[in-house]
Amino acid sequence: MNYPNFSFNYYVPHATSKARLGELKTPHGTIQTPAFIFCATKATVKSVPMNMVKEAGTQIILSNTYHLMLQPGSKTVKKLGGLQKMTGWNGPMLTDSGGFQIFSLGHGSIADEIKGRKTVGRDKSLISISEEGALFKAHTNGKKYFLTPERSMEIQNDLGADLIVCFDECTPFNVEKEYTARSMERSHRWEKRSLDRFQSLETDQQALYGIVQGGIYEDLRTQSCDFISSHDFFGTAVGGSLGGHKEQMYDIVAYTMARVPEARPVHLLGIGGVRDIFEGVKQGIDTFDCVHPTRLARHGSALVKQHKKEHITLTNSAYKESEAPIDPECGCYTCQNFSKGYIHHLLKANELLAYTLLSVHNIYFMNELLASIRRAIQEGTLDAEQKKWLPAADV
Repeated sequence: MNYPNFSFNYYVPHATSKARLGELKTPHGTIQTPAFIFCATKATVKSVPMNMVKEAGTQIILSNTYHLMLQPGSKTVKKLGGLQKMTGWNGPMLTDSGGFQIFSLGHGSIADEIKGRKTVGRDKSLISISEEGALFKAHTNGKKYFLTPERSMEIQNDLGADLIVCFDECTPFNVEKEYTARSMERSHRWEKRSLDRFQSLETDQQALYGIVQGGIYEDLRTQSCDFISSHDFFGTAVGGSLGGHKEQMYDIVAYTMARVPEARPVHLLGIGGVRDIFEGVKQGIDTFDCVHPTRLARHGSALVKQHKKEHITLTNSAYKESEAPIDPECGCYTCQNFSKGYIHHLLKANELLAYTLLSVHNIYFMNELLASIRRAIQEGTLDAEQKKWLPAADV
């Protein structure tokens, strides 16, 4: 299949590393990789206007098919000119398929697994999965929706993002290998149906990613990589359960990356911790996405370098009278204009501006992180760069 308005060119500057620099061309602009994709789940980066998202150095954002099919509906988005025009972003965008909700509504998120969080009391009756597709009971109004591979492609076509993703099921860590294998095989059939419907839409303004599944099992990951390689996807997304702890996740990513098509861009779904990004880049990952930076902001936290938790929480009374910015060396709008004491006050007063200021800082932080990683790859100093961002115990 030809993707005439898309291209991906990359090179590996140093023979001793898999880390690579790339240019991912889309109809709405070119992305320098490695890059971080920020979540505008419901067609907005929560609390931050798009001009401030752009001014903080952002190259690409993503929106969620599942949420937008519920509200306002994909036909409404299309009538309003598609996601770029509707949101005022006018830059590269990605949409996920809605398939992740099959997993997250029924079992919890990948982050829940990696961080060891329990999801007790989750209503498993929310979901029914069949060969044809997935039946959802919407969290918004209780209405039932049926999402199929074909329908996911049609919705994503209406939304108009540059990069779109096949429909799949993301299995949790705590299921047996037999189910993981059955789920992976069904996901492969869904991905083939996604590709067929995508091709029938005859669009030259979108490019389709296939998703590698297989859970924690190397033989299943191999099968899934072989499936993706043998079909005409523009890019590869690494999905599915990545294990029960960080080290297992890194091993699975490394194993998978050794078997995906080198010439295609590779996206790691739903992972965005600072150490996680360094580890992924070292295996050749090109793009990452995660709600982590903006979700932290909504909980009153700011990302900082070389801190044991990657962030500080500004509701802490220690910051009440601090005249210093979050980071004196940070060039973001927040750090250039406001103190930790002021942000502490805003949080305690429940003023919404706090979430905007913290989100702007965290977005800028992540973009600076990726820019520094790109420079370090070029210069062959990635390990040294990692030490500048992480505490010694995590390097």
